[in-house]
Amino acid sequence: QVQLVESGGGLVQTGDSLRLSCEASIRTFSSNAMGWFRQAPGKEREFVAGIAWTGSIIDYADSVKGRFSISRDSAKKTVYLQMNSLKPEDTALYYCAARPGYGVWTGARDYRYWGQGTQVTVSS
Repeated sequence: QVQLVESGGGLVQTGDSLRLSCEASIRTFSSNAMGWFRQAPGKEREFVAGIAWTGSIIDYADSVKGRFSISRDSAKKTVYLQMNSLKPEDTALYYCAARPGYGVWTGARDYRYWGQGTQVTVSS
């Protein structure tokens, strides 16, 4: 059974940094594309960042380019999202997601497995 567990969220101020972690209990972790999505109240779930098997292919939403960085550690079966220069508009519940296949996908419906989310709140 696949399980994704996010951690690292919290309450911070504008300009602060956070590192989110997603630990995956997936035997074939290295064969899964991983992604981060976020959803604010009343809004649709949106793509934040994605990374392929080896980390050689990475994609970011325009809103976070230059501020966020996604990475993965296959030995630990963990994917990270380093968030810098946080803004109030980054406030959301952040989800980790996974899907078999090599590449990067930006649509929520493209992902097969999801974590429960970790809350990130950025105050002014």
